[in-house]
Amino acid sequence: MPTVSVKWQKETFPAVEIDTNQPPYVFKCQLYDLTGVPPERQKIMVKGGLLKDDADWSTLGVKEGQRLMMMGTADEAVKAPEKGPVFMEDLPEEEQIVNVGQSAGIFNLGNTCYLNSTLQCLHSVPELKAALQNYANLGRSNDLDQFSHLLTVATRDLFSELDRNVRPVAPLQFLSILRKKYPQFAQQHNGAYMQQDAEECWTQLMYTLSQSLKSSDSSELSSAVKTLFGIDLVSRIGCIESGEESSETESVYALKCHISQEVNHLHEGLKCGLKSELEKASPVLGRSAIFTKESCISDLPRYLTVQFVRFFWKRETNQKAKILRKVDYPLELDVYDLCSEELRQKLQPPRQILREAENAKLGLKVQEKSTHENDAKTRNPEVATANSGESSNATSIEEASSEKKTQLTGIYDLVAVLTHKGRSADSGHYVAWVKQENGKWVQYDDDNPISQREEDITKLSGGGDWHMAYICLYKARVV
Repeated sequence: MPTVSVKWQKETFPAVEIDTNQPPYVFKCQLYDLTGVPPERQKIMVKGGLLKDDADWSTLGVKEGQRLMMMGTADEAVKAPEKGPVFMEDLPEEEQIVNVGQSAGIFNLGNTCYLNSTLQCLHSVPELKAALQNYANLGRSNDLDQFSHLLTVATRDLFSELDRNVRPVAPLQFLSILRKKYPQFAQQHNGAYMQQDAEECWTQLMYTLSQSLKSSDSSELSSAVKTLFGIDLVSRIGCIESGEESSETESVYALKCHISQEVNHLHEGLKCGLKSELEKASPVLGRSAIFTKESCISDLPRYLTVQFVRFFWKRETNQKAKILRKVDYPLELDVYDLCSEELRQKLQPPRQILREAENAKLGLKVQEKSTHENDAKTRNPEVATANSGESSNATSIEEASSEKKTQLTGIYDLVAVLTHKGRSADSGHYVAWVKQENGKWVQYDDDNPISQREEDITKLSGGGDWHMAYICLYKARVV
């Protein structure tokens, strides 16, 4: 990696590294961060003329310590008006986005839309950003490998950079460490980095953060990722042939929505995803047999991740093929009937409180209690408190909020969608659609943020070649 100096106007940047494995466009993104001159406005003099975005570094003969000259005009900063108030709708669109707590965008560094869309979705989780900020004071644990630590730090720093900037950010450091930690993302074809699967990137990053944040001595961080995204499942495994039955528990970070000819809605796909068949040894039969596995949720997270299983391996073409079938998904998802009986009982009091609170907002009066409801008061004090007026209702909410499981209601609101456009997971284009703090939606197409209407978000359900939901992120509705 040669280091050069770059002169621009009256300024000189003495030590700018050039990654010759990346196209010159990436180098221009670095200069954009330093100077504020967008890549398309930069004119950089090199051997043979101006530096082109897709030039081959090996033919340019750039040497260590060489001085490059750059010309171009930086973006002008938004100036405050001399008088009069400034209304949000009067600001440029990118400024509106920053004012509600979201970044403008992330540069595509060559088939990295899978990464950008993943980062934008996870960046929308404020609790994850808070956990990463706490990591700054803890340092690397002895049982954590170097690249996991560095990737966690790079995630923290990138999220902070996204929060501070209006202009698009180039995730150079993050991408470099990701490829060292997980070499699959460094695969190349004909000298160019290949497109990768966004779900695989999401899963690997989630695993790294769960290990690094868990490795600290802080009890808050030890369960941060698990509390935010972890889903506990309890499964019943049985063999019809032998009559054997057993149970097992596991923790996952996403529910799978399986897609078949019978699946038209997310809820149907989730039910299919909780049922499966597996072949394993049967001690009773003394040979392998087919077992059925039926799972239900025994503990819920703050943020529920749902993956649409749209890709499968096609032997004829030796690559991943895509299921284009339309599968509708809601803005509000209720997973109550996917939960275990024990969890349902724990969810009932907060759900009752939520119903009362929503009725109060609508101005609906609570009806006189029946004998059956009065009996319920005796059996369940929390429900009784929820029905006993405004002050008592507030008390119930505080009581329910004192414990994670009683805070959750099993009802979730959609806050982010990661979509894929194209016929194969290893090609096409990934985009993030993220709900802002003010309730507005923004489409993050790499470095280009575009405002969207909420009614258009659920239209990303498939059935053609347009963007279709691949990963949905839902936020728990709590009392």
